[in-house]
Amino acid sequence: VQLQASGGGLVQVGGSLRISCAASGSMLNIISVGWYRQAPGKQRDFVARIITSGGSTNYADSVKGRFTISRDNAKNTVYLEMNSLKPEDTGVYYCTAMRATGTWYWGQGTLVTVSS
Repeated sequence: VQLQASGGGLVQVGGSLRISCAASGSMLNIISVGWYRQAPGKQRDFVARIITSGGSTNYADSVKGRFTISRDNAKNTVYLEMNSLKPEDTGVYYCTAMRATGTWYWGQGTLVTVSS
């Protein structure tokens, strides 16, 4: 699976941004697609994921109520709609996919900068 993240950029505090993750290759037995982020000098942290079968979602506590993950199966694309952005949301956002075998796939990341 190849993952291509896009849509990052510079946004002001309180603003909104939508980032995308386009998947290509074999999606067979891919059970979830999601996002992690890494702030400068910090570890990579979980943000959100969506289960491919059924569409249930999970979010980190820090983004609940502000971020929404969704998918377009026809386009093999997952979106992360980010609202009420805060400076602490700044970081490189990485798209991930996990296969039922336990194999993880990572995209190249897209930079989101929230300025105050």
